[in-house]
Amino acid sequence: MAQYDEIQVDGVPMRICYAEPDGDGPHPAMVIMFHRGGFDDFTTGLADKLAAAGYLAAAPDLYHWPPVHDVPADNPFPRDPQIIKDVAATVDWLGNRNADSGRIGIIGHCMGGRMAFLGASVNPAFNAAVIYYSGNMFKPWSDDGPQPFDLLKDISGPVIGFFGNDDQNPSPDDVSKISAELDKHGIEHDFNRYDGAGHAFQNFLSAERYREEATKDSWGKTEEFLKRVL
Repeated sequence: MAQYDEIQVDGVPMRICYAEPDGDGPHPAMVIMFHRGGFDDFTTGLADKLAAAGYLAAAPDLYHWPPVHDVPADNPFPRDPQIIKDVAATVDWLGNRNADSGRIGIIGHCMGGRMAFLGASVNPAFNAAVIYYSGNMFKPWSDDGPQPFDLLKDISGPVIGFFGNDDQNPSPDDVSKISAELDKHGIEHDFNRYDGAGHAFQNFLSAERYREEATKDSWGKTEEFLKRVL
């Protein structure tokens, strides 16, 4: 079951939601960049699912920077410089929690997919990235940039991505542009696209968006990818 720990990032308390696999380890690890819902049943369930598959999973609370609201949807989007600090702090936390530092991946859905791309681009600790429908790739969440798209060249491990063809953020054209950029820099990636699926197709908390077939196929491929890479 998912649990919580608390650390400090630049003197600001930050919760980490984590789930541990059975066994002594050291374990391969996954950093989870949560979606707009924060630490909801989707995020805690993802941590539990990854732990059941053998990974030490940890999700930083990206809403911990002031101002903080009680309802996740009322919180402002995280700022890129703060995201980068939170990711680095989570990687450090994993290193003190019996994780194998040579086998660390990052995963995210929706805004978390964007942040997973950002984390994989700026932090060389990551050996793999799992991206689900990463919107806002062409917008910096800071005053002066850069946008995550401009940093893709620095990813140091393979990427697997999953996208709905009915999505508009990222749109199919956006996905093709991201794929072409990864090709340009020789970054191994496998992008999977689903007809009849839009944004957040894995989110079982949203009946109108959830697509069972795409969810099962994408998660099966995620597990196969992580087993091969990590």
